[in-house]
Amino acid sequence: MLLELFPYLSALLIEEVERGPDKVVLRARVRSTTGSCHCGHSSSRVHGGYVRKLRDAAVGGLGVVIELHIRRFRCENSACAAVTFAEQIAGLTTPHGRYTPLLRGLLMQIGLALAGRAGARLAAAVGITVGRDTLLRMVRSLPEPEIGEVEVLGVDDFAFRKGRHYGTVLIDMATHRPLHLYDGREGEDLAAWLQGHPEVKVICRDRSSGYGEGARVGAPQAQQVADRYHLWANLGQAVEKTVNAHRSRLAEPLAAAEDGPSHLGAEPEVVQSSKELKIVTRLREQHAAAHELWAQGMSKAAIGRKRGLHQATVRKLVNARSADDVVAKSLQRAHVVDPYVGYLHQRWNEGIRNAAQLHREIQELGYPGGELAVQRHLRRYRTGRGHAPAVGPKPPSVREVTSWIMTHPEHLRDGDADKLHRLRERDPELDRLTGHVRKFAVMMTTRHGDRLEEWIAGVERDTLAPLAGFARNLRRDFDAVCNGLSLPHSSGAVEGNINRLKMLKRQMFGRAGLDLLRKRVLLAR
Repeated sequence: MLLELFPYLSALLIEEVERGPDKVVLRARVRSTTGSCHCGHSSSRVHGGYVRKLRDAAVGGLGVVIELHIRRFRCENSACAAVTFAEQIAGLTTPHGRYTPLLRGLLMQIGLALAGRAGARLAAAVGITVGRDTLLRMVRSLPEPEIGEVEVLGVDDFAFRKGRHYGTVLIDMATHRPLHLYDGREGEDLAAWLQGHPEVKVICRDRSSGYGEGARVGAPQAQQVADRYHLWANLGQAVEKTVNAHRSRLAEPLAAAEDGPSHLGAEPEVVQSSKELKIVTRLREQHAAAHELWAQGMSKAAIGRKRGLHQATVRKLVNARSADDVVAKSLQRAHVVDPYVGYLHQRWNEGIRNAAQLHREIQELGYPGGELAVQRHLRRYRTGRGHAPAVGPKPPSVREVTSWIMTHPEHLRDGDADKLHRLRERDPELDRLTGHVRKFAVMMTTRHGDRLEEWIAGVERDTLAPLAGFARNLRRDFDAVCNGLSLPHSSGAVEGNINRLKMLKRQMFGRAGLDLLRKRVLLAR
């Protein structure tokens, strides 16, 4: 049985076995009286010998070292360039190798799976002592797999450093295996690769103009397919912008609020309104200052330097038509106290001003937060005279409404579907927006790309500016979008490989070079 698993044992004569605290040493020599040169001739003329140490896979948690007495023979072939040669044992030794093929293959798999530090720790746990640099050298020495013929290709970018440095990964969509990894995301690099692979018939990509141009130049015979995930994501962004423009209409009318159950009783004569949050006040001041400087002709970069703001913040402030657009997210941010505000205001108006007592009372109602949050909420009513205002139903956030519109009607919860229905009845524009989104969803799920032109024309005739902008943008890449809505191909396998690539990159703490990352992406299973 052992000879079947380890055929090289039949070629060895084990002379001694020594067990230490952390390893087992086998001392052996070769049984054969002759050796074979690389030229093919055998020889029995011994020139000399030496002891060669080979490390093998661990057994029982102990490392295995084979001390093998090796002979050097004189080559009797006068035409051979080698004068002497060292004997080799098939399956056990390789020229200049210090590991057996079994151990070397095991360490390579550990290196591919875990890279340097983590791989060295795992190897030590099973009785193999190896350095992290050795593991990385083994991984780098592995040959890259052959690409072969590819008919359906997936392409996408990934970030070495988000916002600054990007790379590109190419995927064989038939096998879902990565084919190539290179630095940059320019169309010229993709075109150069495609020119060496004229067999490509379909290219699945996102809506990047660079990849689109590279695919057109490098593979004019191939059909380009825009990924449906990115189409839906871009549509969601347009929907969110449209809903945000109608943010003031999301709240239920007062009449509807009065019809619901109320436990606050009649409104008091003197009502103390809530103070504006500090962050809201600061955003309003920044918005006014940024627009004043922008009107004076200053650039966004200059405004950022003058006000000490990040360029993204300045861009958000300058592009906002009003301060309300900037503070909307802060005002709509959910808080742990929100479901219990009505009860707190009722008890406050009844004269109970002790935050600890009120905290205990709402805890009995299911409040999961701490007392500090209750204190902060009530703090705004402790100065001056008056009662806390009656609390009406909190309007849904922009993202909630966007989620209702983008979700299949059959998958909406009954409460959310009812809220969306009432919202569509109150706001004709949001009603039309929902209709456009659902038509696009049907077109995408039923593969009716032939309806795309009609859908774009209908949206362009409407007054929903963000959605019209999305529709006009589809015309720039019309053929690829139409193919994406008609053909069965998608970039799902590409996104899965991008997710795996990010995991490998984080596993190496972002410090790996492109050569090592490419080996692990292409070879790791």
